[in-house]
Amino acid sequence: PTRRSSDLHMLSTGAFNALLKTLEEPPSYVIFILATTEAHKIPITILSRCQRYDFRRISIDTIAARLLELTEKEGVRAEERAIRYVAKAADGSMRDALSLLDQCIAFYLGETLTYDRVLEVLGAVDTEVFGQLLRKVLKGDVTGAIQVLEELLIRGRELTQFVADFTWYLRNLLLVKTSEDPKEAVDASSENLKAMEEEAQMADTETFMRYIRVFSELSGQIRYAASKRVLVEIALIKLCRPVMEENLDSLLDRVRVLEQKIEEAPRLPAEAIAVSLPKEELSEQETPPKPAKAAPEDLQKVVAGWRTIAGGTKGGLKSQLLQAVPRYDARTGEPVLYVEFISLAGQIYVNDPIYKQELEEQILAVTGRQVPVEFLAAQQSRQGLARITVDQILKENIHMEITSEDDPEEEEQ
Repeated sequence: PTRRSSDLHMLSTGAFNALLKTLEEPPSYVIFILATTEAHKIPITILSRCQRYDFRRISIDTIAARLLELTEKEGVRAEERAIRYVAKAADGSMRDALSLLDQCIAFYLGETLTYDRVLEVLGAVDTEVFGQLLRKVLKGDVTGAIQVLEELLIRGRELTQFVADFTWYLRNLLLVKTSEDPKEAVDASSENLKAMEEEAQMADTETFMRYIRVFSELSGQIRYAASKRVLVEIALIKLCRPVMEENLDSLLDRVRVLEQKIEEAPRLPAEAIAVSLPKEELSEQETPPKPAKAAPEDLQKVVAGWRTIAGGTKGGLKSQLLQAVPRYDARTGEPVLYVEFISLAGQIYVNDPIYKQELEEQILAVTGRQVPVEFLAAQQSRQGLARITVDQILKENIHMEITSEDDPEEEEQ
């Protein structure tokens, strides 16, 4: 005979001691099979007297094939898409898959088991709704996101299942975006995979990681919460308003929102910008102090090709460098490039040596010169730093895109 003990880790210390005595001198005609999902909770005295076999989760394809085989034998009509969703919801357990399938068949006994009916029985949400919700979140549309949630509740969807499915959906988008072979990384039909590839390009990796973090934290809170809807609404507001959090990934998401607003904002002519400046600032810009020493030739070459150099960097750094002000130390004339970020969004790059190295490598690639770089925030601007101008001789001999500033004193002459 064979005896099986399920959930072995649930035994007390006294029960383990009693079992140990039996295992030390087992009857020759008895085989004990001890089953558990938490082997680390089993005392070493018990483990040392057992042969251990670790079972893996069953793949979705294997579970789906078995479920289709059973439905054919029982004469149950079921869509393949519906069966695959049941297999995915089972999370690698054949027993759970059979229980879920039996539950779905009982609700629609004698009828065809469709994908929509499976979603309705399990309280799940169609992936198309997740795409709509993601677009609302990326636009920062709090009202639209809450309306999507309201529609799901009206249709009777279960919030705990919604949180788990949306987290899985975001996980798939992250894998599609970062994997070299999305077909192998994500289990989805070719139609759904194409849609996910398009949606994965709508945001950067850090944004998806923040969304996953917020909803992963929510999944741990919502299971025993009395007001599940309130928690889900707060999580959606966090996604739409990254300013509510102080994490690094939230800061990067705030930068993404600012960059999006800058790109969508209408371009104002230079005259309009000048009129909007206070008189004190305008007068300072019109009569800047004359530097004690001219900028080194290497720095002039960098400024001459600044748009080309900045355009070769990646992500948010590129847009911030295009707005930044290149400066040098006018008192010493040292060939050090000081990059002053004029916006608050650029301050996240000031203390990160990785971004400074990226700019130095881009300068070397474009100009062939090694130029040390220092990043400054606007309020950290040092005394003696002056803007870099480009001599006429350099303009004529450098064959690259030139963005230079005219010297006010030359205009007066």
